[in-house]
Amino acid sequence: MPHAQIGKIAVHFPERIESNDMLAEQFPRWDLQLIAEKTGINQRHIAAPGETASDLAVAAAEKLFASGAIDRESIDFILLCTQTPDYPLPTTSCLVQDRLGLSTRCGAMDFNLGCSGFVYGLAVADGLIQSRAAKNILLLTAETYSKYIDDDDRSLRTIFGDAAAATLITPGETPSVWGFQFGSDGSGGDMLIVGDGGARAEQDAIKPRHRKRWNSRLYMDGPSLINFTVEAIPRLVDEILEANGMTDADIDKYLMHQATWKMLDQLRSRMQVSDERLPIDLADIGNTVSCTLPILIERLRSRGETKPGDTNMLVGFGVGLSWAGCLWKDHCEG
Repeated sequence: MPHAQIGKIAVHFPERIESNDMLAEQFPRWDLQLIAEKTGINQRHIAAPGETASDLAVAAAEKLFASGAIDRESIDFILLCTQTPDYPLPTTSCLVQDRLGLSTRCGAMDFNLGCSGFVYGLAVADGLIQSRAAKNILLLTAETYSKYIDDDDRSLRTIFGDAAAATLITPGETPSVWGFQFGSDGSGGDMLIVGDGGARAEQDAIKPRHRKRWNSRLYMDGPSLINFTVEAIPRLVDEILEANGMTDADIDKYLMHQATWKMLDQLRSRMQVSDERLPIDLADIGNTVSCTLPILIERLRSRGETKPGDTNMLVGFGVGLSWAGCLWKDHCEG
């Protein structure tokens, strides 16, 4: 039986960069130094007004093909995770298939999951490969949260950045991703929400958990999300280890959704894990939602900080509420 392998990853960022220094000039009353200390973020890439998630996804995929990792003719399934689709319908992944010139026999599916989306995507890809329904899968994550954020919103504008990642998933003889565990709690849907733009009338929509202080379409209750994370994620980690007969000593690195420095630092403390084993790498790109994990993997690989044979744990968590984790042994060479 074939098993899914995480192959080459290509990343694309919008050209425009928005730094904290730029925001300080625009909003001199904002305490950008304090904000940076809490978030760990100094700048973000922001999509241009006419630039969409599909544009970023196509650019990332083209970089993947240009690397020589695979011929586009060999892709037989696209999985696209985004919470900022080009349209309510048609499916953005179908539009991406056409723009990339992939075969019309290629499957294409969108899924809306946000911060846990990469791990969920890996699980779906693994199922497709193990069932032999697909062989070479293009797992795309693409987000333009900036389009939901008002310019005056100090709490969100300083956190979220736009990006896309194209991850090649191919079959291999030995397991590379396994031990998946999932969780969801829709009662926390009011912690992170865009309440308009869907089929439900805005007056009937879920209300934000607390008073909405800014005019952004996106609302986030940061403190409640941190409380959820520091309770749910260490428990998820323990469940994955126990279910697979492993201990903390068996894990080389814990690769977590790159939300903010404060959230990840609290996880380090709660889990009693060193800085090296739970890396934080978002200072120059911000929180890119479903893209944070593939970007982190690509950066660690490029710096030689993870290598074939290492056993890592991948964990995503956030909007939904939704969380997921799995074990990952890297078999990708170069």
